[in-house]
Amino acid sequence: MSEIVWKPYGDYLEKSNITRFMRKHGIADYDALIRRSCEDTEWFWTECLKDLQIRWQRPYDKLLDTSGGFPWAKWFLGGKLNIVDHCLDRPVELGQGAKTAFIWEGDCGAVKKLSYGELQDQVGKLAAALKALGVGEGDRVGLYLPMIPEMVVSFFACLKLGAIVIPIFSGFGPEPLAVRLKNAEAKVLITADGSLRRGKEVAIKQSADLALKDVPSVKHVVVAKRLFKEIPWQDGRDLWFDELLKAGHPPVPTAQLEAEARCMIIYTSGTTGLPKGTVHTHAGCLAQMTKEVAYYFDTKPEDVFFWVTDIGWMMGPWEMIGTTALGATFVIFEGAPDYPQPDRLWDLVERHGVTVFGISPTAIRLLMKSDESWVKKHDLSKLRILGSTGEPWDPQSYRWFFDKVGGGRCPIINISGGTEIVGCLLAPLPIAALKPSTLRGPGLGMDVDVFDEEGRPVRGEVGYLVCKKPAPSMTKAFWNDKERYLETYFSKWPDIWFHGDWAIVDADGFWFLQGRADDTIKVSGRRTGPAEIEAALLRHPACAEAAAIGVPHEIKGEGIVCFVVLKGDYRASEALGAELSEKVGEVLGKTLRPEKVIFVPSLPKTRSAKIVRGAIKKRYLGKPLGDLSSVENPDALEAIQPL
Repeated sequence: MSEIVWKPYGDYLEKSNITRFMRKHGIADYDALIRRSCEDTEWFWTECLKDLQIRWQRPYDKLLDTSGGFPWAKWFLGGKLNIVDHCLDRPVELGQGAKTAFIWEGDCGAVKKLSYGELQDQVGKLAAALKALGVGEGDRVGLYLPMIPEMVVSFFACLKLGAIVIPIFSGFGPEPLAVRLKNAEAKVLITADGSLRRGKEVAIKQSADLALKDVPSVKHVVVAKRLFKEIPWQDGRDLWFDELLKAGHPPVPTAQLEAEARCMIIYTSGTTGLPKGTVHTHAGCLAQMTKEVAYYFDTKPEDVFFWVTDIGWMMGPWEMIGTTALGATFVIFEGAPDYPQPDRLWDLVERHGVTVFGISPTAIRLLMKSDESWVKKHDLSKLRILGSTGEPWDPQSYRWFFDKVGGGRCPIINISGGTEIVGCLLAPLPIAALKPSTLRGPGLGMDVDVFDEEGRPVRGEVGYLVCKKPAPSMTKAFWNDKERYLETYFSKWPDIWFHGDWAIVDADGFWFLQGRADDTIKVSGRRTGPAEIEAALLRHPACAEAAAIGVPHEIKGEGIVCFVVLKGDYRASEALGAELSEKVGEVLGKTLRPEKVIFVPSLPKTRSAKIVRGAIKKRYLGKPLGDLSSVENPDALEAIQPL
């Protein structure tokens, strides 16, 4: 953890957005900034929103009220604000209507661009049509859409009215879709006639129809045309998206909303029980997302921002809100990172002049399987900021991303937080030096710490990541389930947000994540996270991807079993398994040497590319798998033979 791989220079130090903020407040360096923003969070949020010129429909009277305790903190009391007013209406009023708001690229290679003016116009027309269908402030609208332009229009149209968006992965089957819509009592569902993935047509409307048999609250289904194919149709309920835009309903104003008016319910899947509906507000989302895109990723109006994501993952709304709040351009992408060729993303980055590019570590490990010539053939010189999130890095993959994609000249802004925060607890800044895999330190205005089992701060050893003060974007309980919210985040220590991640702060003050605490493996009294073991495996040239789990062991308490995907030129054998096991022992010590290395063709992952270790463990131990709705490739579990 000692090697510094990137040091800020030039414009990163002199012209970054965060440098402007620091100069305004007489702050000398990174450490002083983080210290002040965490110690005096109310000062930070007040000055941050002024610096970012967030537009209020009515200024707030009081920033924060914690009289009900941390879990029930209220922000921006008396203020009125609508995300659409700031992100779409404001830039058009300022004469920026002709500027490109977003670029869409489809799985088939098709490209479409919408300006801020065009986006505002379509959002207004759809909002008027939705209002005519009876959608108003507080009503829930499900978005079961692929990454197509209609998704962006639908998202902002709902927010314009004050309706609450439920973004849902278009890859979900009928059951998980029904569970989410039913829990939220959605009034309208916006979907599509289908989508494309790896050149193949994917049915979406048919899944929606099956789901809606169990969701009586949904009165209308709005269908966007992607495949232009004949689909099942229910007269009186189903409506074409494009026809609604042409319907000529009277224009509707952007709703004036209380700052804490709900804007989204984003569901997170658990291995047991119903998915948790995290609840977010207009002011909370706008404050946190704009802060992060502006300061962590140094985004300016001239930037083209592309994060490989889906609307069902919080990074989709995060990208759309954060970039438009700053008048920048964002990219949405329908398809797979390596289709039709391994250079699909690098080609896209070059053609569209992407300057800020974000991706998950797992997706990078997928792309690393191909020869680096696929990267070298493209001019990526416009890139100036790289981003990542989703799960911990291993140093080898981190360096590949840093060296091959960024040319060793761009910082990797490795962020971590969660759906329940729609933002980050930990994040680097472009003014800070970086070590491989680091998250560098606390996010701005996020008073985080690492606690031991007794709730004491620790450094130099693995502990629990916690947050000691509220932030504007933290979930307002779970939808219809306040007790589960309290149990999840506040039952371990009073008035301390327990995030559930393992973290460590090294001797130089650099922060690292070690995975989820519920993935912890304890071998002969030594506690470790799977990321540490997987990183050791990935040092071997044969290993493309790896997942480590702990299984019961009569002597050690737990033994380690690893599942490995090999690179193309290698073949599975007992000898190679033993070699990989020895590699872990060599790096981490014999205590953590795996009991078994099992070769598999692929690892089960979510659409956001997180490896589903919990499902792997249950499958291997022969236990019920629970909710698999978030797993994109459940067939990968079939290759894992139960113990």
